[in-house]
Amino acid sequence: MLAFPLDRSPCANSPASRSRCDADTVELISLSLTHARMQTAQNDSGRIRVLNDFLRRTGVGGETFATIGIRSLPADVQAAILERVRDFSDFTEDNDPYGEHDFGSFEFDGYAVNWKVDYYDRAMQEHSPDAADSAVTSRVLTIMLAEEY
Repeated sequence: MLAFPLDRSPCANSPASRSRCDADTVELISLSLTHARMQTAQNDSGRIRVLNDFLRRTGVGGETFATIGIRSLPADVQAAILERVRDFSDFTEDNDPYGEHDFGSFEFDGYAVNWKVDYYDRAMQEHSPDAADSAVTSRVLTIMLAEEY
């Protein structure tokens, strides 16, 4: 963006041009703020995705829970489902519109399985104030039968 000294601003020529220039300036500032918010959201989504993938793939960076429906399955089926959750990569714009890798679903051995990542504050009392910041976020991966969702 170009910067002009106040006395040499291209908008300082006449009242009519100042009015038009003011409207243009407001629009430019609005567009700049919108772009900055979009960039921040994209950066936040990228950080959230990395943190979610790390938890899902390694079990590190949060807690992992299985619902009673999953825990009631035979141990070998539970282990295979956990492996499928860790290896899950079928993310699309339809099932992952924000690119955060925070939900997935698949069929395994006749069972419809869902998994999701939730974000809590460090005290685990409320939603996280910033899911992209691991210093203020406790991640929870829950694996469940679809019928339990």
